[in-house]
Amino acid sequence: MSWVPRAALAAGVLVACHTNPPAPAQQPIAIAPVESLGFDRARLAAVAGYVASQVDSAYPGAVVAVGRHGRLVLLSAAGHYGNDDPRPIDPSTIFDLASLTKVIGLTTACIILVDEGKLDLDAPVQRYLPEFRGPMKEQVTIRHLLTHSSGLPAWRPLFREATDRRSALALVDTTPLDSVPGSRFVYSDLGAITLMQVVEHITGERLDHYLAARVFAPLGMTATRYLPPREWRDRIAPTEIDTVFRHRLIRGEVHDENAGRMGGVSGHAGLFSNAPDLVRFAVWLMEARTDTTSICHGMVDTRYGRMHLPVSCFMISVETADLFTARQNLPPGSTRALGWDTPSDSGYSSAGSKLSRQSFGHTGFTGTSIWMDPERDLFVILLTNRVNPTRANTKILQVRAVVADLVAEAMNR
Repeated sequence: MSWVPRAALAAGVLVACHTNPPAPAQQPIAIAPVESLGFDRARLAAVAGYVASQVDSAYPGAVVAVGRHGRLVLLSAAGHYGNDDPRPIDPSTIFDLASLTKVIGLTTACIILVDEGKLDLDAPVQRYLPEFRGPMKEQVTIRHLLTHSSGLPAWRPLFREATDRRSALALVDTTPLDSVPGSRFVYSDLGAITLMQVVEHITGERLDHYLAARVFAPLGMTATRYLPPREWRDRIAPTEIDTVFRHRLIRGEVHDENAGRMGGVSGHAGLFSNAPDLVRFAVWLMEARTDTTSICHGMVDTRYGRMHLPVSCFMISVETADLFTARQNLPPGSTRALGWDTPSDSGYSSAGSKLSRQSFGHTGFTGTSIWMDPERDLFVILLTNRVNPTRANTKILQVRAVVADLVAEAMNR
């Protein structure tokens, strides 16, 4: 039996709720023996110990998941739901993913559409979205949006300027560029919102509907969705006491103000999920980079063997998966892949300093992150609600890097 704490074992034997009240149903995922995946038992225990040590300092609660070779080796929860909610966090707790929405949701939609030949990375955005207009905007391509090099500014207060989703999108489409497309990296929520519209124009569906049918249901991600129903509320970690827009504690609705103004559905924010679901996603994407024949041929394995995804799982080509997770060097020197990020060359990033340069990942403002290392066939997922009760707490910036380094140091081979 693995050393994993009793709370972590819930991933293997207790996570069996319902899609209707009180919580979404999930198939159990077994915890593999530590040594079988090349980890040192004591050092891996230190990962969970460190995450627990940061409770009430960096965040109220957190869940960490680590896996390798398609198997889960650590799923550990620590802390409590919120500053005024003492209930203990468990591995099935649902978190606001914030900007992980950009990769788990929006980028995955783009991967599918590129693989199906419906989206051309080097086509101008205006081919798909004529409403995207203004000086130099005819030069902006889909690749520019995915690498945050479109020239769009990072942000604007849509929640103050717009009255609904339609008026917010109109503002985004007519926002002037700040720089020549391809010349400068600016992490842009507006770019993600623009790309979302491209996806919606191609598919003829709102993004949440498309992802639910094409990604989350096929992968068995039953706790992942936009606009979680009220019945899920008690299983969702609260985020911030909003002092600028809604003027109340935010729980069960998107934390991001602009996504809130857009009705909770956007390309840059809005997804909710939990660690077991993101494990399924990580296994799918890691295997998609190497083998499209073996990832969708059985239900999730509840033994210690390799996890298999549902038979309804979709497949993409190795070439497309590799393309989206590799650095684009656009603009020159940027660490960005397509949608995804890669570790900083300086060694200081949420990936820490010990994951390989082939790694790819992303973070979310609410305190979430996911990193995958193809060289080690490793994934590290950290979910927290560090913005509860306020976003002023930024200790998560150090915690993410330490967690990634501790995981790397726990590996024997």
